[in-house]
Amino acid sequence: MSANDWTRGIYAITDAVLLPDDAQLLGACEAALRGGLALLQYRDKSTDDVRRWRQARALAALCTEHGVPLIVNDDLALVRRLRVEGFNDVGLHLGQRDGSLREARERLGPDAIIGATCHARLDFAARAAADGASYLAFGRFFVSRTKPEAPPASLELLARAGRFGLPRVAIGGIDSDNASTAHAAGAELLAMVHAVFGGKDPEACVRELNLCLKRHAAKFIHRI
Repeated sequence: MSANDWTRGIYAITDAVLLPDDAQLLGACEAALRGGLALLQYRDKSTDDVRRWRQARALAALCTEHGVPLIVNDDLALVRRLRVEGFNDVGLHLGQRDGSLREARERLGPDAIIGATCHARLDFAARAAADGASYLAFGRFFVSRTKPEAPPASLELLARAGRFGLPRVAIGGIDSDNASTAHAAGAELLAMVHAVFGGKDPEACVRELNLCLKRHAAKFIHRI
C-alpha cells in the first residue's frame, strides 16, 4: 500500500472538460500531487476505452512516483487491469448506480481502496459499510459547478456518519473558503474538482488547502 496517509486531506477529482487532453491532465495532476494530495481520482465518463486506459495507466504511474493511491471512478475492469500490471495502489469509486460494491470487494480483495457515493443518505452509508467500503462520500454541501443538480446535504450528516468508523469524504463546492467548515463538521477527506483543477496552479491550490486544514487543526488543539 501507499506510504502516505490517504485517509485524511485533499482528494482531487479529474474532470475531462477542465483537462481535455493527455498533456493537460498529466501536467495538472502532477502539479496537484506535488502540492500534497491524499488521493487522486480519475473520472472520465466517456466511452473511449483506448484513451481511458492510456490516461489511467499514466496516472497510475505518476501516483506511484508520489506515493499516492489512484482511485478510478466507476470502472472495475479498468482497476483490475491496472492491478494486474502491478499498480496495486489503484482503487475504485462507485456511485449508487455504478455496480455492486460487494462484488468489487470480492474481486479486488481486502486491501483495495473502494469508495462509495452516499449522497445525503445514512442508509446508503450503512449498506456501503456492510458491503466493504473503505470510505463514505457525502454531499453536495455547497453549490457545485461540476454537479449543480445534485441534491443538497446538511453538514450535520458528517457527524452522524461517524458511527460507521470509516473516513468521511465531503464533496460538492468545497474550496478554500469552506474547507475548514467541512473539516470541522467531521470530514476527514475533502473532495474537489474546480478548487484544484479550475485554476492555473494546482500545486499552489493544494498547498493552500493543506495549510488551511493545518491551521484549523492547530486552532482546535489549542482550544482543547
